[in-house]
Amino acid sequence: MTKRIEDFTVTGNRFINKDIFLLELQAEGKLADLKPGQFVQVRVDGSPETFLRRPLSIHDADFERNTIKLLVQLAGKGTETLSRLQTGRKLNLIYPLGNSFTIPEQDEKILLIGGGCGVAPLLFLGKHLKSLGHSPEILLGFRNRERMIEYDEYMSIGPVSLATEDGSVGEKGFVTQHSLLAGKRFNRIYCCGPDRMMKAVAQYAFANGISCEVSLENLMACGFGACLCCVVDTVDGNQCTCIDGPVFNINKLKWQNSESA
Repeated sequence: MTKRIEDFTVTGNRFINKDIFLLELQAEGKLADLKPGQFVQVRVDGSPETFLRRPLSIHDADFERNTIKLLVQLAGKGTETLSRLQTGRKLNLIYPLGNSFTIPEQDEKILLIGGGCGVAPLLFLGKHLKSLGHSPEILLGFRNRERMIEYDEYMSIGPVSLATEDGSVGEKGFVTQHSLLAGKRFNRIYCCGPDRMMKAVAQYAFANGISCEVSLENLMACGFGACLCCVVDTVDGNQCTCIDGPVFNINKLKWQNSESA
């Protein structure tokens, strides 16, 4: 797939909670063909301390309006600068990067599992699956009620179950402890979130013979496989998250003996 380097216009920028904000960007022309699971590399102008582009999952895409949304967590000077961008400002992106989630068979029972800001790529995926006639269910985990992200948006895709560490909303505990997993049988799981959470979900999928794909959040400096800082150990040897991923089938990862969350 051809990569583009383009300026986008900021059409919206708002905080969802105290740590996470939502950027809406409009392409100057026709938006490139994007697939759920892919990401962009954002150039952060106006931040002298930020030398490298920042990799961000595509949270949503509107091909009629030629817009994309990026869900961003404050993590330093670069993301802080992005959080202050005003409407009308330009933002330079390299996109689309990485691979995408596998599209399931029509009769499969599908579960999307996300944790924290890791829910980002699952909205685009969920909407795409729904447009193809699938009926995914969604399981989201957060630290507490205040950290919830776009619950109504995910509800527009399918039934949403919640888990919070303090029990302030949904069931108390981690997503892998949620009663949904004990009460229903799924054929396919798509997952993104903290590393320990994804490994715990992978262990559940391994134990129950469920096909599972995860979107890794490794540090990615270049996005083209040149810097080798995002290498992940797989059954096929070392692979770059930015070009061989970020989406991996768990059977390709050496997670079978990983510790659970």
